[in-house]
Amino acid sequence: QVQLVESGGGLVQAGGSLRLSCAASGRSSSNLCMGWFRQAPGKEREFVAAISWTGESTDYTDSVDGRFTISRDNAKNTVHLQMNSLKPEDTAVYYCAAKLGAIVNWPEGYNYWGQGTQVTVSS
Repeated sequence: QVQLVESGGGLVQAGGSLRLSCAASGRSSSNLCMGWFRQAPGKEREFVAAISWTGESTDYTDSVDGRFTISRDNAKNTVHLQMNSLKPEDTAVYYCAAKLGAIVNWPEGYNYWGQGTQVTVSS
């Protein structure tokens, strides 16, 4: 079993930055693919970014590519999402997720989920 706890959300003005963190416990995260998803009010949960367990492979949704960076520290069982040049449309609850195996970009592919952290970007 894996427990995931997100932190780092908050309120920021458009153009600003936030860094989200996800701490994994219960087992080593070193063989887990880690992902970030987000869900805005009235919308479905959508893929944001994912990183392989080695950290060598990453994937981003088009709308955040070049603005967001996912990284991980397996020694500390943490994954981060650096978000720059934030836009009001980035406003959502951001969820950390984990799975064994290769990167996938659909939520049904992930077995473990955090409770989420709110990110609000004001215009």
